[in-house]
Amino acid sequence: MSPATLIKICGIKDSEMLSQAIRAGADYVGFNHFPKSPRYVDISQIGELIKSTPKNVKSVVLLVNPDVKTLASIVALKPDFVQFHGNESAAWIKDALANTDQPAIKVLPIGSKSDLEAIHPFIGLVEHILLDAKPPKSATRPGGLGETFDWSLLKGVDKNLGFFLAGGLNPDNVARAITQVNPLGVDVASGVERAPGIKDSELITKFVVNAKQADKDRDKP
Repeated sequence: MSPATLIKICGIKDSEMLSQAIRAGADYVGFNHFPKSPRYVDISQIGELIKSTPKNVKSVVLLVNPDVKTLASIVALKPDFVQFHGNESAAWIKDALANTDQPAIKVLPIGSKSDLEAIHPFIGLVEHILLDAKPPKSATRPGGLGETFDWSLLKGVDKNLGFFLAGGLNPDNVARAITQVNPLGVDVASGVERAPGIKDSELITKFVVNAKQADKDRDKP
């Protein structure tokens, strides 16, 4: 039997959204600390949300090209993971986290086969790599835009890499994504919202149910 696909609900803004994600069966919950995002949460709120996250659910704080002071403030809150969603290099992350035991996730935008070459410097440096849709040049945010990418580009990726898949996932396509790509985990933000930054409990539940059903279908003889 294949291991269950991990489910990450990103863009949690308050305790009610957190409860919705946990009740639905999320394995990871993400808190966004990027001011330009409609899912932005300030540091004090993130601290409270991390404290409210049960031990069996992993807390993730999303940052975009943070300065050293901001990163230190987030690391001090002891999230399970810090997620780097900007153009942070492997060398920068290694140096920034050198004196900490903070696990990290690195997001890489994928729009063509050549973009996959960016994966290699991060292997062994971060705990997870998250492959997301490459945003258009006019975008003001690096993710959470509800755009998918061509999953067939991932056919050559080492199956032992264990990456998370993001980019335009929603309750209607998550099962197909799991079946076609077989990622370690799936990540959703806008795909379970009724308005930008506002999670919908029914959509969250449907996303989780459909993801888990895809796992069951995959293991059928």
